Amino acid sequence: MPPARPSGKSALAKGKFVMKKGVLKRLIGILFKNYTGLVTVIALCIILSAVAGSVASPFLQEIYSAIAKGTSGEWSASGAWNTVLAYLSVLAGIYVLGLLANLLMGQISAILTQKFLADMRNKVFAKMQTLPIRYFDRNTHGDIMSIYTNDIDALRQLISQSLPQICSTAITLITLTFSMLYISALVFGIVLVGVVFILFVTKTVGSRSARYFMAQQRAVGRMEGYIEEIMHGQKVVKVFCHEDATIADFNAVNGALSDVSYKANAFSNMLMPIIHNIGNILCVAVAFIGCAIAVNGGYNVGFKSLFETGSFAAAMTFPTVFALLGAARQFANSMGQVSGQINSVIMAMAGASRVFDLLDEPSENYDGYVTLVNVFVNGNGELEETTERTGIWAWKHPHGDGTTTYTRLEGDIVMQDVDFGYVPEKIVLHDVSLFARPGQQVAFVGATGAGKTTITNLLNRFYDIADGKIRYDGININKIRKKDLRRSLGMVLQDTNLFTGTVMDNIRYGRLDATDEECIEAAKLANAHDFITRLPQGYQTMLVSDGANLSQGQRQLLSIARAAVADAPVMILDEATSSIDTRTEALVQKGMDSLMKGRTVFVIAHRLSTVQNSDVIMMLDHGRIIERGTHDDLIAKKGEYYSLYTGALELE
Repeated sequence: MPPARPSGKSALAKGKFVMKKGVLKRLIGILFKNYTGLVTVIALCIILSAVAGSVASPFLQEIYSAIAKGTSGEWSASGAWNTVLAYLSVLAGIYVLGLLANLLMGQISAILTQKFLADMRNKVFAKMQTLPIRYFDRNTHGDIMSIYTNDIDALRQLISQSLPQICSTAITLITLTFSMLYISALVFGIVLVGVVFILFVTKTVGSRSARYFMAQQRAVGRMEGYIEEIMHGQKVVKVFCHEDATIADFNAVNGALSDVSYKANAFSNMLMPIIHNIGNILCVAVAFIGCAIAVNGGYNVGFKSLFETGSFAAAMTFPTVFALLGAARQFANSMGQVSGQINSVIMAMAGASRVFDLLDEPSENYDGYVTLVNVFVNGNGELEETTERTGIWAWKHPHGDGTTTYTRLEGDIVMQDVDFGYVPEKIVLHDVSLFARPGQQVAFVGATGAGKTTITNLLNRFYDIADGKIRYDGININKIRKKDLRRSLGMVLQDTNLFTGTVMDNIRYGRLDATDEECIEAAKLANAHDFITRLPQGYQTMLVSDGANLSQGQRQLLSIARAAVADAPVMILDEATSSIDTRTEALVQKGMDSLMKGRTVFVIAHRLSTVQNSDVIMMLDHGRIIERGTHDDLIAKKGEYYSLYTGALELE
């Protein structure tokens, strides 16, 4: 069912998200720590390029002075020309050096950017594999996908362009500052007033833009999550003629994104023209004041005068004004370039914040010191560990005194007084106690939401119990390492999940070291071999889109074959035959009987015909076991199970 229709005036639209502190510092820290060599080369190139692009003013002043002296007759024409050529040659050499630095920086920056993005995606994906099921319950798949695409891609612009541009501009501004102080400290004071005003405008407008860009990233994730959900449920949408309502829902989600994007870009686009025009005004002020001083015979104050005449004060000349005018314009343009990168920086910080949020999520706790190992029985009748696959499993239990004991895996499971809630304030299982002896088949029946699947989730430790104990072969499952615990449990779920790959690959997913022959035997056991051989390429037929080229029953048969090849001593069958027709169910049941032989099996089913032969049937209602016994016992009691079996009770 599509989510409730969102309001266009949500928190996203109001731009209330605040960017977390320290995101940029953390990002730069990663760059310097993991890519020191590349960052160092880029930093040197940035310095060379920035300095080369900002040292023109002193040279231009000397060139203007030489031209003025040559035209006034103070110098000879040849002397003035030689001086101009000398300064132009040095300036050209500096520019060539800056060009080479820029070319090298571009190549190294491309390498750094792609390497960083690839490593970041690897980190995010690796982290995702460690997250508990609870994380995926509370976050839409589309929103998580947007972290890989939208958010990480925002970092590309930051690393490849924005950060180098900002660093280059910072060095340019520092160089220009010293250049202007060298030529005229008086005029630099005028420029400084303009810079303060530019910074004020940038902070005022940029901070508002930042809030909305942060909200925009979250709105994109929400929209992608909604699209993913609707694509997944497209058949349901069409069956119930929900197209118009779905379009309306999407329009609301898209409207929220459009609203925050408009506000973010409105503030951002406003910033560049404002700063550009402030820069123009600044240049006019420098030209006006400089020319006024020169025309009226005023004095200039600068370090150049100090070095040449021994005094800070010297006559203001028109070459000096021209040089200062060029420096002031370059200074203002550099400030404008920084403001032009604010968009990218804010979007990258918003994206980085979401990436770091995922990386900072608490990983699933895989604690436990009891592990699952292969063993064989030695000549003394004792269990001995081996690296070979023997078909005999044991729990390896190290003790504090340095000794190690091995307990053969039998599949003896006991739940004692278990309470559980997906959220602490809402308990869904109440005082559940049960046991399953090795080789027994335990069935759970009851209405949807009664707690049947929840019990099996607790056996896998997808969630941890709030109170009580669960013991596995006499060992508290909290002491068993989760990966070893889950390796001992085979599962066939109601919702099949097949992956892109061949039929053989999907069966082998149950045990990656299984041979082709073992996979084929597992398929025969699940009665899947017959239909597989009729596929175009048999076991090498490619499956895509969760096995969309197979029927639901065929997909379920492959899921059962995958569990069979895992050869786990305990099986959990959660509505395993619910998607299979009656004829196919009869075939599967025969294979299931072989699969369950000698194993402890937990069965969840609505079709009571599939659980009648169970050793014990548990009737659940609202998280409590209200009846238990064999099929005949429960029929004889004429209670809830009897009413359900005879049709007097409906599962509601």
